[in-house]
Amino acid sequence: MGSLAEQLRPIATELAAAPRIYADANLPAGVVSFMRHELGWDVLFVLEDDRLRRAPDEEHFRLALEFGRTLITLDYDFWDERRFPMASSPGVIVCSAPDEPGLMRLLRHADRSLLRPASP
Repeated sequence: MGSLAEQLRPIATELAAAPRIYADANLPAGVVSFMRHELGWDVLFVLEDDRLRRAPDEEHFRLALEFGRTLITLDYDFWDERRFPMASSPGVIVCSAPDEPGLMRLLRHADRSLLRPASP
């Protein structure tokens, strides 16, 4: 028998109409607000939880997987296959944009093409 989170993950994923996102600490709060209100995503933002805000990257990776959430970050460290093996990945989107409006455009594109692609 696994943890409660492991048992509930399939149910939460099935019930969730919106992408379930784990936003790490380097994302601007304005972008997190955009993800919630404009894109309608279910976002867990680590800066809103005192226990998570200073957690190491490995803990964020593990928790995103445990909670069944896609990790979104600006941190290129997540490209390190030795530390964050793709085989056990929760799904990680490493973003790069020159500014917040550019990041918002990128996330809107990710919403349409990766997280909620239209059915054929």
